[in-house]
Amino acid sequence: MLMQTYETRLDGLRRELAKRGLDGFVIPISDEHMSEYVGAYAQRLHWLTGFGGSAGSAAVLKDKAAMFTDGRYTVQVREQVDGTLYDYEDVPATSPAKWIAEHAPEGARIGYDAWLHGIGWAEEAHKLFAKKGIELVPVEGNPIDAIWDDRPEASLVPAVPHDDEHAGRSSADKRAEVADWLKAEGYDSTVISALDSVAWLLNMRGKDVDNTPVALSYVLAHADGTAELFIAPEKVTPELTKHLGNAVTVRDRADFVPSLEALKGKTVAVDPNHAVAGIFHALAESGATVVRADDPTVLPKAIKNPAEQQGHRDAQARDGAAVSRFLRWISIHAPSGEIDELTAAAKLREFREAGGVLKDASFDTISAAGPHAALPHYKVDEESNIPIPPSSIYLCDSGGQYLDGTTDITRTVWVGPGEPSAEMIERNTRVLKGHIQLDMQKFPDRTSGGALDALARMHLWNGGVDYGHGTGHGVGSYLSVHEGPQRISKPGGAFPGTETPLREGMILSNEPGYYKAGAYGIRIENLVLVVPAGIASEGEYLGFETLTFVPLDRRLVDKGLLTPAEIDWWNAYHAKTFAILSPQLEGEDLAWLKTECAPL
Repeated sequence: MLMQTYETRLDGLRRELAKRGLDGFVIPISDEHMSEYVGAYAQRLHWLTGFGGSAGSAAVLKDKAAMFTDGRYTVQVREQVDGTLYDYEDVPATSPAKWIAEHAPEGARIGYDAWLHGIGWAEEAHKLFAKKGIELVPVEGNPIDAIWDDRPEASLVPAVPHDDEHAGRSSADKRAEVADWLKAEGYDSTVISALDSVAWLLNMRGKDVDNTPVALSYVLAHADGTAELFIAPEKVTPELTKHLGNAVTVRDRADFVPSLEALKGKTVAVDPNHAVAGIFHALAESGATVVRADDPTVLPKAIKNPAEQQGHRDAQARDGAAVSRFLRWISIHAPSGEIDELTAAAKLREFREAGGVLKDASFDTISAAGPHAALPHYKVDEESNIPIPPSSIYLCDSGGQYLDGTTDITRTVWVGPGEPSAEMIERNTRVLKGHIQLDMQKFPDRTSGGALDALARMHLWNGGVDYGHGTGHGVGSYLSVHEGPQRISKPGGAFPGTETPLREGMILSNEPGYYKAGAYGIRIENLVLVVPAGIASEGEYLGFETLTFVPLDRRLVDKGLLTPAEIDWWNAYHAKTFAILSPQLEGEDLAWLKTECAPL
């Protein structure tokens, strides 16, 4: 019955396209801000196909359709999307545009929503289609919205100020920095369209996207230090108006496009990596001079000031105590076989909420038992949920949103009874060695994340194995858990940011892993802060300060494979873990912590 529903939806879309004189349409997971996570109102791909992943797209023609996902979702897309309705296509081996160029007839008119795609995608697709005699057509109103009868409304929850104590800088100071950049470059204005950039610039937060405290809005920032905030009137409170002050004009979100069209004769900077094609089209039609330039908030947002750094330490300490309580709970109850993945995720949320200051999860908890742990981006739901098997590996990747910081931690633990296999121990130890190697590394200032990536993989490579995801991503301050521009990943890979120089004050994850398909998976993830290396050096050298403190499972470690330096790291890490967490725990939780933090 469910698949008939998706078949009916696909048929309805094709009828709507035919009414509009279109032969095809491209459906991404996106919103008007090119967000990684989108609100329920923008979950068009999920509604149409049933796919619940966070990255993917679909292309629909009159007689064919296809789903496009990368290696993270090879299994998931086949479980959730009907293969009789959609072909399964792998990215980056192909793409929606390439697939359409191969399958659409000459003269076909292919629609796309310019408010959901980046300008780079639109331009590349246009060039590719032109070679095949295919026309790319921006639509007026998304055709899926026309057939989605019960589509949720966009959130109207009020936006709220984020106080300077936690932000570490006033919004006026941040806007002045942007204004100085505009004047230095000779620009009149810049469009700030990424939701976390708007939130950072105005010291404003919201509840419009699950797991990310942002408010649906745009900003036009000007060279005189003023700004215009475009946001639904229902979201604006007297408290927010007072917080923004006289230099920020609050306007209806519906006025955004007319305001772009009013910039005739102005030079406007727009970031093609964060602004949809519709913004570029509106500015071009207005007669403005459009300059493609990086969002001026991205780098200062990534370089955390002292208040944000301390906030992260405080949030991590609080979060670490909650995760430790959870791991003890797992060790007691999971061996019975009566705890399933959803129950475990809910219990972890309960431990985090017990502190009374949790605002939200920072992403949907990856509570992965047995073979599900081999899926790096597994998302448990009612259909996929399984009991945690006794005598197996359990992987939990989770995080919390707090006013003073955003957390992200992965722990892999052995669920008894019995002992893990020699292979599991060997693989986990290699992951641990890579984690330690990266954590301990010193490097010249402005070294790129791509230059460090192999350090986390070297011991896995020496064992003839690897992992398919990046090693580290940036993390925001009570903002996005995946924040650019920095990244630790293989150079030349599918993810941007590997060439971004690392700077003092940036926060990244350190998360090597190993995944044996159909069997088990391993990941060890802490967050780290880029700090001065504190060594004698020729020139400026940097290193990492560990921020995350939660015990690692010693049952999955072969001490004989560790060097003396690695054993020293383990012991020092757990000594500090005990020092930070023990004042927050008591009774059996404290006794458990003491045992887990004993020297190796």
